Amino acid sequence: MAAPNSAPNCEDFAEFQELLRVMRTIDDRIVHELNTTVPTASFAEKVDASQTCKHLHQALMEAHESRDRMIKTCIAQASSVVKALQEERVKSLEDIALLKRLRKEQTKLKLMQSELNVEEVVNDRSWKVFKERCRAHYKPPKSQ
Repeated sequence: MAAPNSAPNCEDFAEFQELLRVMRTIDDRIVHELNTTVPTASFAEKVDASQTCKHLHQALMEAHESRDRMIKTCIAQASSVVKALQEERVKSLEDIALLKRLRKEQTKLKLMQSELNVEEVVNDRSWKVFKERCRAHYKPPKSQ
């Protein structure tokens, strides 16, 4: 799944999570994709496994980079909101509504930051499966 065309909506955490779920489709389906496109030894002559693995590698790289970029963009936005609310809070310590909004934004920020850990697990799993099935057919550039 390619990166979304517009900037992600970082205000609504549920929408943020849904977008990530959709963007992780390639990772969720990697085993199926490899099973259906990378042939076993008996069918190796019928399919160009090196091209298939190369295209899949490129798609995984793009998906991982776009998700990482989206998550970090939303974390930066949420951090600036939290910082602004903290500065406001210093000026008006008695404002309970402001305190509640600050806590809500801090929670959203922590949840977004935790998505970086989820992303690491998802990416590691995908690369492990990719390397198992494609190591004989395609050697990615040294950046991975």
